Amino acid sequence: MPIYEYACPACKSRFEKLVRRFGDAVSCPSCQSPDVEKQLSVFAVATSAPSPAFSGCGAGACGPGAGGCDTGPCGGGPCSVN
Repeated sequence: MPIYEYACPACKSRFEKLVRRFGDAVSCPSCQSPDVEKQLSVFAVATSAPSPAFSGCGAGACGPGAGGCDTGPCGGGPCSVN
């Protein structure tokens, strides 16, 4: 049973709703309008493991002799941000 995010164009409120079955009718809890829009939801993942250090351009992996793009820190090459 996923939780979806919705927006109500009638009263401009945003809310989450636990949807038990696909196709269940959803209405706004503030104004009871049935005309709601499902929003694109993002999710976060929590972990107890530390994140790996960034090793892209500007963090020491690029640049002459660093085994990276060999054109200077973020100055061109395959890892360029320009």
